[in-house]
Amino acid sequence: MSSLENFGRRTSAQGLETILSIGKANPANYISQADFSDYYFRITKSEHIVQLKKKFKRTCEKSMIRKRHFVLTEEIIYQNPNITTYIGKSLDIRQQIIVPEVPKLAPEAASKATITHLMFSAISGVDMPGADYHLTKLLGLPSSIKRVMMYFQGCYASGTILRMAKDFAENNAGARVLVGSSDISFGTFRAPNEHDTPSLIGNAIMGDGAVAMIIGADPDLLKERPLFQIISATENIVPDSHGAIEGHLREAGLSIHLSKDVPKLIANNIESCLAQALNLMSFEDWNRLFWIVHPGNAILDQIELILRLKKEKLLATQHVLSEFGNMFSGTVFFILDKMRRKSLEVGKATTGEGQEWGVLCGLGAGITVDIVVLRSFPTNTFH
Repeated sequence: MSSLENFGRRTSAQGLETILSIGKANPANYISQADFSDYYFRITKSEHIVQLKKKFKRTCEKSMIRKRHFVLTEEIIYQNPNITTYIGKSLDIRQQIIVPEVPKLAPEAASKATITHLMFSAISGVDMPGADYHLTKLLGLPSSIKRVMMYFQGCYASGTILRMAKDFAENNAGARVLVGSSDISFGTFRAPNEHDTPSLIGNAIMGDGAVAMIIGADPDLLKERPLFQIISATENIVPDSHGAIEGHLREAGLSIHLSKDVPKLIANNIESCLAQALNLMSFEDWNRLFWIVHPGNAILDQIELILRLKKEKLLATQHVLSEFGNMFSGTVFFILDKMRRKSLEVGKATTGEGQEWGVLCGLGAGITVDIVVLRSFPTNTFH
């Protein structure tokens, strides 16, 4: 009986989950934000809607975005004109294009570790077998790898996959988890409509990108270079926020609803979410942390105001927003990588811009707030 009780029992790791490497990728095709309004209304044959184009142009100008990368090209659009209508039946063709592109965009993380688990997240391209299956083939991963595929979770999924990877890594000694996120905004692309402001906003800010990370506990410092230790991960639904952020898959593609109250709802509840995530740790001055926040221009302004953050605290977030736009769940991982690279370049003491402790904030439908507490490693670990 004792042997049966021990059969299949896992041995836990000694230490906490650690991010060991980060790789990222974007499609080669990109469009300047300054040109996007003219481009968007031209390819959707909507230039006659003059006032709406002016409104859209103002939205693009206020977005703090300089350029965005896309899988969708003009060639694809001309071959599939239904994509450019507002409610034309185009789900079939969208699926045919997106499904093979989602795993292809995911980069191979810069590590030679033996992968035992795979977690993959994507906003679009739902299919069976999923993108996780195809990624194992593309990367030559073992057929015995333990896989989890998450579709259609949206922008807060960054925190979700880190929380789940933490359980895998800490409860399986020697485990190395490949965490992948590949998000393509093609599903939300459609012609403008004056009665659908959320679609206009989505087309003004969304971009495409992918991230892959290796995560594991008890790093071997002779072979691995730890970047950030994951201390805790929590998730909360903001009170009275039902319907504020929604996404619906329809024949015309993916439609996203965003309430104008989203920035205020997040800002009014961010401190209580932080308090739960940090538990016994007390920070009277939030500037003592480094910050990785899922970006949106108005959201960043409200969080900066309510937490009294110094301007430099959100520079990494603002840089990624400017260069890539909102890439759904993968955006915060681009920010995390930008922060650790910048820390190395300017000679900061740690990968967290000189701060030991920090937080990653995933924000999305629900409204759901995922807070991941991070501890940075000394930058001399890399020398």
